Amino acid sequence: MTRNNFKIREIKQEDNPKIAKAIRDILIEFGVPKVGTAYADTLLDTLFETYNMPNAIYFVIEKEGEIYGGAGIKHLDHYDGNICELQKMYFLPEARGIGLGSKMMNICLQKAKEFGFEKCYLETLPYMQDARKLYKKVGFKNLDERMGNTGHYSCNLWMLKDL
Repeated sequence: MTRNNFKIREIKQEDNPKIAKAIRDILIEFGVPKVGTAYADTLLDTLFETYNMPNAIYFVIEKEGEIYGGAGIKHLDHYDGNICELQKMYFLPEARGIGLGSKMMNICLQKAKEFGFEKCYLETLPYMQDARKLYKKVGFKNLDERMGNTGHYSCNLWMLKDL
């Protein structure tokens, strides 16, 4: 499969159930805890509405009406400062290893800059090795402690990038 078969676009309301299922399936695939991670987020079922506000956006990867993943940018919850968070960046196996991660990352970081954010934060897990390689490749640096309060207490790796 090539990335030419896929389209990255802004989320639509009708995408909500498909992206929620895709993200939960991916988290189960990786053995991510169901509590303290995105799996338990109640907003996972309403991503369109969650990102339908100023300086927030969520993109999905779509092919022939099916959703294969997504990622979003939004102000870091419970943090006083001009920092956004890269949120819910997950891809099903069919969308991995073909350059979509880099393309999605570039789109999200460009939007963060357009929104005027100064830095981008993310949380991840040690065994999400391919994702962590991508984050480091685009300039994210490891942090010693979390920022804000995302509610994802099971995520124990934190990273930050200057925009």
